[in-house]
Amino acid sequence: MHCRKPPIAHRDLKPDNILMLSKDPDNLEIKISDFGFSCFFDPGEGLQQQLCTLPYEAPELVKAQPTKYNEKVDIWSIGIITFMLVSGMIPFTAKSPTSLKQLILKKEPNYELP
Repeated sequence: MHCRKPPIAHRDLKPDNILMLSKDPDNLEIKISDFGFSCFFDPGEGLQQQLCTLPYEAPELVKAQPTKYNEKVDIWSIGIITFMLVSGMIPFTAKSPTSLKQLILKKEPNYELP
């Protein structure tokens, strides 16, 4: 990803924002889209605004009082997307946003495939 200099946090990575430009496995080109929540930031200061799509949110973002965070929240989202690609399911599911936040904060994903 070419978002390191200057540092940019996308803050809304999810499958909907990943585009494959070619189906040719020898010439695979992938692009990230929808930089509406993205921003430049000072690594020494971090970010605090709570933005993201809940199932892909890092634990730092789902806390009642979010702490300062950095571009590593995007790494969490990539981990969720990778989990989905490998297993075919999202790692955390719940009936309400509050319950989903609690799972993200406290529970390991279910690694057993159905």
